[in-house]
Amino acid sequence: MSPETAKSLETKNKLLEGALRTLTEQGIARTSARTVASAAGVNQALVFYHFGSMDELLAAACRYGAGQAVERFRPRLAGVGSLAELLAVGRQIHEEERAGGHVALLGQLLAGAQTQEALRPATAAGLDLWIAEIETVLVRVLAATPFGEFADPAGLARAVAASFVGIELYEGVDASGAHAALDALEQLGALVAALDDLGPVAQRAVRHHLRRVGRR
Repeated sequence: MSPETAKSLETKNKLLEGALRTLTEQGIARTSARTVASAAGVNQALVFYHFGSMDELLAAACRYGAGQAVERFRPRLAGVGSLAELLAVGRQIHEEERAGGHVALLGQLLAGAQTQEALRPATAAGLDLWIAEIETVLVRVLAATPFGEFADPAGLARAVAASFVGIELYEGVDASGAHAALDALEQLGALVAALDDLGPVAQRAVRHHLRRVGRR
């Protein structure tokens, strides 16, 4: 890599990180080329040189931030061995992301995507990175349970992701209600774990019942 290319990449990363920091600390309404460049410590003109427009910078920052977060938590998700563990790890991730300001960032991106069309596919792509990781875990942990042949891991992964996104946004107005929702999800995981611990005869009965329900 040439020095010019390395410096260009460094500047782009500074702008991406500056955009994420500005969104988190000042909100999308105050996020501009000037405020992002100031946070990044670079000339404002470099925003347009490297990204063309603020919409493109914010879209790139959304993908960049999501990619970093997924990479950071991937080893932890890879160690999950049950649905109950997945929900417990999800709660830990939620707490860490909230403490780091990333929940506020997600709220700003979702709010911006309602009015700024360029942010919609980027925000969706960022969420899809999380969904893909969750689906990988679900395929693995459900395979050995009575629900493995009936569950839709792709759809369930989106449901889990949507639940956590909703809880994260809800927490801003009702923290106790959000915690109660997380508790309920963990109780659901414990219920599935209890069914998974049933003996072979009981598991066959559960599968038989699920097949009958599925044919209706």
